[in-house]
Amino acid sequence: MSTFEQPRWRVPADGPPSTRRVPRPTPHNSHTNGSSAALAVPVSPGPAPTAHEPDYSVIRSLQNAVSEELSRLLAGRESVSPADREAEGRRVASRRVSEYVDQQRVNGTPLSRHYEQRLLDGVLAALLGLGRLDRLLREPFDTITILGCDGVRVERPNGRIDLAAPIADSDEELVLLLQALARRAGGTERALTKDKPTLSMELPGGQRLAATYLVTQRPVAVIRSHQILKVTLEELVTLDQADPNKSAMIDPLLRDFFRAAMRAGLNIMVAGVPGSGKTSLLRALASEIPADEWMITMEEARELGLHKTGRHPWAVSMETREGHGERGPDGRPVGEITLHDLIPIGLQLNARRIIVGEVRSREIVAMLQAMGTTNGSLCTIHAREPGLVFDRVVELALSHRDERSDRRAYLQVANALDLVVYVSLIDESAIGGRKHRFVSHVIEVGGLVEDGRPRTTHLFGPGPDGRAVPMHQPDRLKQQLLLAGYDPTVLTTYRGRGAWPRPLPRLAVRP
Repeated sequence: MSTFEQPRWRVPADGPPSTRRVPRPTPHNSHTNGSSAALAVPVSPGPAPTAHEPDYSVIRSLQNAVSEELSRLLAGRESVSPADREAEGRRVASRRVSEYVDQQRVNGTPLSRHYEQRLLDGVLAALLGLGRLDRLLREPFDTITILGCDGVRVERPNGRIDLAAPIADSDEELVLLLQALARRAGGTERALTKDKPTLSMELPGGQRLAATYLVTQRPVAVIRSHQILKVTLEELVTLDQADPNKSAMIDPLLRDFFRAAMRAGLNIMVAGVPGSGKTSLLRALASEIPADEWMITMEEARELGLHKTGRHPWAVSMETREGHGERGPDGRPVGEITLHDLIPIGLQLNARRIIVGEVRSREIVAMLQAMGTTNGSLCTIHAREPGLVFDRVVELALSHRDERSDRRAYLQVANALDLVVYVSLIDESAIGGRKHRFVSHVIEVGGLVEDGRPRTTHLFGPGPDGRAVPMHQPDRLKQQLLLAGYDPTVLTTYRGRGAWPRPLPRLAVRP
């Protein structure tokens, strides 16, 4: 077998159940009862397994006992806060697990402290809604992809893909787990129901969960980990030095240019395909915002985390809210609050700049209007290619407004945006390599030209290996950059070659 034919599925042969290889999910009726012998992961028999990992039947039994006792303890109280309920649950769970371990010791089956702690972790995870997901969330990962209760794959930061043990005994139990997570979403309501078969939310540990059922053959969930919340432009320059599994996203020229763009209060849209690193770049750009500045971030599910890094104590995080029940006079579910609703509120709250994690629908109109009246606003958008960014923006704008003039939509884009930054993704996983994420284009946006589209200047464009190198000096933005202390003539010195300190470690050679 050649190097290019090596399988990507690498699982420790004798690892614990959390990394033990399980067969791929199959399309037969395993989703009805989760009992298919081909898909089951063997467990040790008896009430007290002696392996390093507890039998989940023991965890479930203890969790049920804790839940029943907790219900009795709290039944007579008029009001119990979630924090109080969790604290009481932890106390009861700790005692119940200790009693179980003592009983096993009396019965001649001593259990290690490690086993006892893992057992307590499992009971608490089941009690607090994470269930068997908890063990996966405790390990380093980029993405966890779930197809049914027994199809679980974990993409590691080093590019390896592991197949993990089932996270539920049936697809029905998996749906119940996702519904329990939705109920614990925090300040904004979330639900996964027959009427609302999709879910997008932030998990307690900050990971991003997207899930759906009924419209797919089996329940599906994807969890993305944002391992770096507090990232700077400087750190994006040296990513490959800090982690050999990553490539630098920008070079020192881009770093200095972006710093000046943020000082100048330019409105920036970061574009790219999913997973290309748009959010990481947005966080790094936001790190240049002064610590004493009042700003507002808006997201469908909290992901940016700018309000949690400690770098921006005056950052306000706003999150959308799903509506439930009957529809109001406007035809929308009662209680629904969308990004389209939040952007005008942000302007009323006197935000100098608004940061939207991702524009994907009708909020693009309000976002462009907000950018037309603010300085230094940021957002991200999905686009397959740099040349399709403006068409994507206009497509979204026209699909959610009564007025159907392309020219007017392009004019709004030209008046709102200063820069479009495109982040490229090259995935060489299929040939034994890894993923490379880097800025490939920085485009200045000007007024409209004769064909009705925005005038653009490619300040940075792809060099020999695809990474951004200087191409032209700014036209419309030159004076603003000069006032911010940046001399654009430096781009002429490095035109066509850039200042990337190290080669891009690609396996495939570009034609």
